[in-house]
Amino acid sequence: MSGCLPHDECRAPGRASEQTSGRASRRSQTAFSLLEVMIASGIFFMTVFAILAMVSSVLRNARSLRRVELDAGMVAAQACNTNKLTEGTDSGDFGNLYPGYSWQTDTYEVETNGLWKVDIVVHRHGISQPVDLMSIYLYRPESQSGFGRSTFR
Repeated sequence: MSGCLPHDECRAPGRASEQTSGRASRRSQTAFSLLEVMIASGIFFMTVFAILAMVSSVLRNARSLRRVELDAGMVAAQACNTNKLTEGTDSGDFGNLYPGYSWQTDTYEVETNGLWKVDIVVHRHGISQPVDLMSIYLYRPESQSGFGRSTFR
């Protein structure tokens, strides 16, 4: 007869250690190991960086394909910097900054009180249509209109 009491369970001497090791093995099978998490993180970050590199390349290529059109704002800024305007036409180009582009201005006095109008046209060589048109009004009472030209338009 064994020495087990009725309210105690009788176990074989080796079974207690099997139950505790079974619980530990079940616990290790339900969670990720550190190695698995590190490998998954590495794959995730390699994918993210590959996608970022591809997007950066696409943006760089799109930027190089973009055609920059010139506007008349640069010529208008130059006209605004002068204190005295002279009546007549003027023309020029943008030099090495925008090769192949030229501009033309027509300046005349609109009213006798010193209000001037500057019509600006920007052309691209080889194209008959102007790239940009702009008209600006400037108040320059120090400027004087030319002779033989009407002061009203």
